[in-house]
Amino acid sequence: MDTSNKELFLGRLGKEPELRYTPKQTPVCHLSVATTDEENQKTVWHKVVVWGKQAELCSQYLTKGKQVFVQGRKLLKEFPTPEGELKKYEEINATLIGFSNI
Repeated sequence: MDTSNKELFLGRLGKEPELRYTPKQTPVCHLSVATTDEENQKTVWHKVVVWGKQAELCSQYLTKGKQVFVQGRKLLKEFPTPEGELKKYEEINATLIGFSNI
């Protein structure tokens, strides 16, 4: 099994979850999760996307500053800017989001 793009990390939400629905009414929630690079003591931000019922639960129970566990696959996304540049970014397509409701 190839696990080269599998991501597991614990971090905190940097902003409120953003819940939307696709044209086919599939829930999708976007999270911004911060972790700390232990070696350089720098904050690393992760774009996380959650789908389905789990997306609705994230929107309902998560708030800015809440600690979350993320498991998912790393995807490389790219898009052209109006100036014609090709911008790239990484996104985590979450298969599991864990959090405590305490």
